[in-house]
Amino acid sequence: MRLLKFFILNFLLPLTVHAQDLYFPDRDWVARNPADFNIDKSLLDSAIRVAIHSEINIDEDLRIANLKAFADEPGFRILGPMKHRGKPSGVVLRKGYIIGQWGDVQRVDMTFSVTKSFLSTVAGLAVDQKLIRSVNDKVSAYVWDGTFDGHHNSQVTWLHLLNQTSDWSGCLFDICDWADRPPRDGTLDDWKNRKLVEPGTVFEYNDVRVNLLAYSLLQVLRKPLPEILREKIMDPIGASTTWRWYGYDNSFVNMDGVMIQSVSGGGHFGGGLFINTIDMARFGLLFQRGGKWKDRQLISREWVNAAQRPSEINKAYGYMWWTNKDLRFKSLPESSYFALGFGGNYIIVDNEHDLVIVCRWMNGTKIDEFLDLLMRALPKK
Repeated sequence: MRLLKFFILNFLLPLTVHAQDLYFPDRDWVARNPADFNIDKSLLDSAIRVAIHSEINIDEDLRIANLKAFADEPGFRILGPMKHRGKPSGVVLRKGYIIGQWGDVQRVDMTFSVTKSFLSTVAGLAVDQKLIRSVNDKVSAYVWDGTFDGHHNSQVTWLHLLNQTSDWSGCLFDICDWADRPPRDGTLDDWKNRKLVEPGTVFEYNDVRVNLLAYSLLQVLRKPLPEILREKIMDPIGASTTWRWYGYDNSFVNMDGVMIQSVSGGGHFGGGLFINTIDMARFGLLFQRGGKWKDRQLISREWVNAAQRPSEINKAYGYMWWTNKDLRFKSLPESSYFALGFGGNYIIVDNEHDLVIVCRWMNGTKIDEFLDLLMRALPKK
């Protein structure tokens, strides 16, 4: 009994108290003075000024921005909804509290490839529910409609789709894999007849294959992915009702007699996640807290850890989260990780400093300066 009492007092009780001390925002998010955390407010303010004055240099009409950015892709066209972007906005969280923000944090904007990190979270929900037994399973064991037929495509696993090493070959919703970010050299015939590589051996950023993951998850979950994300993640973390997740005009799939839109994993061809800055911060905080919100484990800690783990082929990429293992952000710890979208959209999770950082429409050449000032504002260890 004495040993049991010692264990409870010295191990279990401190963990319980610590869990109770963690702050989670309700509908209203508490802001704290940076000085409460021994943070240099002048340096923090300097970092925020950099963010405000470092607006991304792309058209506010994102249809035009996309058409310019991807003009070299064969037959490029916009298939999903788009909207004009806002001005720079962002928020910095320390221990869950807002210590700094700028811009219109309630404005709903496109996030482009930040969507991928939300998509991989839905995959995590399917794994947690044992609807997908293992990420190492071949997708062809779950999706039998011909999408993964053939010797090459039948070898593709969920892991390959999650870390973008599948080299899946084909067309989905009238977009072919070879037409998405083709090589700068070569001709149309070269791209169409390229030599395939073994799945799991080469990293290639490709939205068609990301959309393939969303399509495959729809086959498994049999419900709209935005509905699942809302029920399992966004509502429990107190997100607003303003976010939306779109696919393409031609991406509706007959699922059990109901036409359901298969969503996209980004805004490359339009669509993807439209969301405000504060809701992005809530999502980042969920991951910073190991998938737990208050007293509920919304997504397993095992998945949160796996999502940020570097893949064997690309140490800077996990399950559709970027890692900082290559020190892309030199001011941040190597253990930090982030969601990243076209146009300067970021959700950065820094567990070492108990920080979550969201930036919108920020020039990529300035983010290092912003982060350096922010890190210098933190108390010295």
